[in-house]
Amino acid sequence: MTSQKTPQTMKPATAAKKLGVYLEATPAQFREGVVSRDELNALQSDPPEWLRDLRRNGPHPRQVVAAKLGVSIGGLARGGITDPLTSEQIDALRTENPEWLQRERALQADVRKEAARQKEKNQR
Repeated sequence: MTSQKTPQTMKPATAAKKLGVYLEATPAQFREGVVSRDELNALQSDPPEWLRDLRRNGPHPRQVVAAKLGVSIGGLARGGITDPLTSEQIDALRTENPEWLQRERALQADVRKEAARQKEKNQR
């Protein structure tokens, strides 16, 4: 008797997070099914046009928006950004450079400096 391995699958929300895309902007076929590990690997190595377009233009999920703006997800919330943003909206925010964004970027820089200082201290 041989046992067949069942493929590892994940919910579309998990796959979208791993791909760095906003789930609600993905095609219905992606949202309504399950994604196997092999399918995820194929999407990552050879992304279809819809995935390339989402990554390029958005809308982007909060973690991607935060990374592109150089702030934390909490910083986005403090700045009043709760919805996904397109690349165009992110670029507009960068150009406008509102006070909250400047403040959150400075805060994020301080957090990174402190983390580096702690890491260095722990390595001694």
